[in-house]
Amino acid sequence: MLNESESIAATLKRLRASAPDAEIIVVDGGSADGSPDAARGFCDILIRSPRGRARQLNAGAARASGEVLAFVHADTLVPSTFAADIDAAVSNPRVVGGRFDLQLDAAGPACWLIGRLISLRSRISRTGTGDQAIFVRRRIFDAVGGFPEMDICEDLDFARRLKRAGSIACLRSRVVTSARRWQRGGLIRTVLRMWIIRFCYLAGVSPARLRRWYADVR
Repeated sequence: MLNESESIAATLKRLRASAPDAEIIVVDGGSADGSPDAARGFCDILIRSPRGRARQLNAGAARASGEVLAFVHADTLVPSTFAADIDAAVSNPRVVGGRFDLQLDAAGPACWLIGRLISLRSRISRTGTGDQAIFVRRRIFDAVGGFPEMDICEDLDFARRLKRAGSIACLRSRVVTSARRWQRGGLIRTVLRMWIIRFCYLAGVSPARLRRWYADVR
């Protein structure tokens, strides 16, 4: 979480309702807008860590006590069947983890299509992005080394290593995430930039260089 005071409470309330027995951990990366105060009371553990998505995700995982970890962004609402869907997926011993389909929270055919295409792409590739509420067995998370602490594409790197560890569950139920990134940068322009980043990373361009090129991508 970083400066998410307007969305974090709604995210945590939905998460608690959808996974009442879950241990909810919020990791703040140094928010300056009162986000910790907004989160307090809706989570079980609230910690601070050095800023950086991968660092924060790993810090939360280090504090977790469960056998299955799920990583939910601060601007994402999970479905009402969230916990039940994960439980059903990991009941298959071959499944090491998975992700949810994605829907953007803005109306209109363009945002609807973007959500569908992201879901389809990840279903075909068997990899998920951070926006898709990635979940993983704890022992597998530890075995693959967690999220790489790099400037960008940490979710892509993690998803690729996770896929090599076993079967990936691509769930049809959808998480709803904020469309602000697409709206701020322009829908088509943002999609193209994300594909370019993905292609360049897979082609071997360093995450540090990609971060300098696309400093405002998140």
